[in-house]
Amino acid sequence: MTLRLESDGAERYPGFIEPEVMAQLEAHLTEATACAGIRIFNDPWLDDWLAQSSLTNLVVSLLDADARPVRAILFDKSEEANWAVGWHQDRTIAVRRRIDLPGFGRWTIKGGAQHVEPPSRVIERMVTARIHLDPVMPDNAPLLIASGSHRLGRIAETDIEEVIARCEKVACLAERGDVWLYRTAIVHASERSSSDSGRRVLQVDFSADGLPGGLEWLGIS
Repeated sequence: MTLRLESDGAERYPGFIEPEVMAQLEAHLTEATACAGIRIFNDPWLDDWLAQSSLTNLVVSLLDADARPVRAILFDKSEEANWAVGWHQDRTIAVRRRIDLPGFGRWTIKGGAQHVEPPSRVIERMVTARIHLDPVMPDNAPLLIASGSHRLGRIAETDIEEVIARCEKVACLAERGDVWLYRTAIVHASERSSSDSGRRVLQVDFSADGLPGGLEWLGIS
């Protein structure tokens, strides 16, 4: 099944990151893989890498010339760190500091970074990229998406089961170097891995929007 970003909410770009570029990225991220999931910031190397990458150029072509990476998380699912995530929508963004504003709430600290739940339109206009450092097969916890759910706006948690029942569920399989783009508002999940193969994914959120009232995206550098 071929998915398209705008209609289905996700799209695969096979072999998008060239092998020599993947090797550079993997070498930089090696120390971070000691954690199951680590939020990456204060990382000028990664910020520069993304600024010059074909990935950011792709996202700019889809969003706007102002599109830039605003959050990065490295997931390293393995035999030692294996977990499941139920069906949900991403609802928070990472910012530099807390400023209380109408429409922004549920402030939390995640991985040492300040997060907040913004108005739903902020999430709905974002795109998330998943750069696959390892192959992702059906048995090592591919991302699962509810196709088309990104077009439904903010979904109440009590309505999630109804949404996934009427949307087609797709497993986002990948090879090393593949990139999956998905609309950040899409309903998604991930099961525990039943494989002894690792599954490392660098996930990067992109936005072309500014934030109001002095709020600033945390970014990566």
